[in-house]
Amino acid sequence: MTLGTAPFNLTFSFENGLCPERESSKRTLSDVKTIFYDIAEAEKLLVSENPLIYEFYELPMPQEDGDLAFGTSITYPGTIGDEYFMTKGHFHSILNTAEVYYCLNGHGMMMMENSDGQWECRELNAGTALYVSKGYAHRSINIGTLPLVTFFCFRADAGHDYKTIAAQGFRHLVVKKNGRPTVIENPRWKTV
Repeated sequence: MTLGTAPFNLTFSFENGLCPERESSKRTLSDVKTIFYDIAEAEKLLVSENPLIYEFYELPMPQEDGDLAFGTSITYPGTIGDEYFMTKGHFHSILNTAEVYYCLNGHGMMMMENSDGQWECRELNAGTALYVSKGYAHRSINIGTLPLVTFFCFRADAGHDYKTIAAQGFRHLVVKKNGRPTVIENPRWKTV
């Protein structure tokens, strides 16, 4: 059922990001194994388990000019090799779209980059609001021990371009090095 443009309420937990009125979309390791640079390590883990990497609420809002899409994203703690659990990441189909994230719980980073090669990686803690500029692909990365819970909002007609990131990846990754999150160049990044 599509929600109308009439006012409505939804409940999201500050602690875990879950919404009791809606069903989340879940991504397990088998769904996203190719986003990790060490695919062999992902395959090795899949022999014994298929952990939930992240889930999100994609609300069925009208995709019309003037409407807003919003929801929560929950990225779970863990690593594949030395790379932290993260979301697939995306550009918006309407590239001229910004997005706002508000961290409700956990500790993470947001990797952002545009097609010109400019990039930034910003830290997220509970209470941090982050503005992702238009034209930037972005992905949430959990560098903590609790679920990274963010609330997001963007123009509802913007859509998602996952294909570009699936084809080339992000130029930079966040890995655990000497017990700390460290940004490195992606050894598998390629120009498409």
